[in-house]
Amino acid sequence: MVERVIAACDGAAKGNPGPAGWAYVVADSAAVPQRWESGALGHSTNNVGELTALQQLLGSVDPAVPLEVRLDSTYTRDAVTKWLAGWKRNGWKTAAGKPVANQELIQRIDALLTGRDVTFVYVAAHQVDGDPLNAIADKAASDAARTQQGASGTASDLPEPDPQTSTASAAKPRRRPTAAKTAAKSTGRTLAARFPGTCPCGTAYPKGATITKVGSGWGHPDCATAH
Repeated sequence: MVERVIAACDGAAKGNPGPAGWAYVVADSAAVPQRWESGALGHSTNNVGELTALQQLLGSVDPAVPLEVRLDSTYTRDAVTKWLAGWKRNGWKTAAGKPVANQELIQRIDALLTGRDVTFVYVAAHQVDGDPLNAIADKAASDAARTQQGASGTASDLPEPDPQTSTASAAKPRRRPTAAKTAAKSTGRTLAARFPGTCPCGTAYPKGATITKVGSGWGHPDCATAH
């Protein structure tokens, strides 16, 4: 039995549209990188970069070998797994009757997929603990877009992914919510009093005052927190 090859592909455009590039990395069945390649696309879009990366990857792997493709583009994944059959039935028109974007690229990918065992796996991009193969492909595609020069290599000279910063650690400190806001969240709503009343704390509130549910009655939002 032939072992499944694991690979990742990615595209990039600096400006979208702007200087664009593509890249892929091919690994073994244990996801250990074996070889990689990237290329420049001149002035193009991110979607063209993503599709070109997939086309180049499929063309570089033996069609007889089962293949797992990891990618962070939902557009590329859905184009080949969800929308392709409908586009072909509709004469390469969308449901709205418009020509399918990037049709020639998708047609070439369709031809490369015919009769093959290919599985597509979506992975999130730019994650601290993200997929290592995706990070390599992302770096190679970004470099190709920036320099407009292609490259290739083996496991000995893989592109070094840029370090990712945790969203949580990079976020600005949150302001501590006021008692009134905390109360509003805990009770679900506040409203303007239609009539004067007395809060369970014993203090009266006038008509029009902001009140919220306090225990079994209504009263000051601050008192809801204390209650």
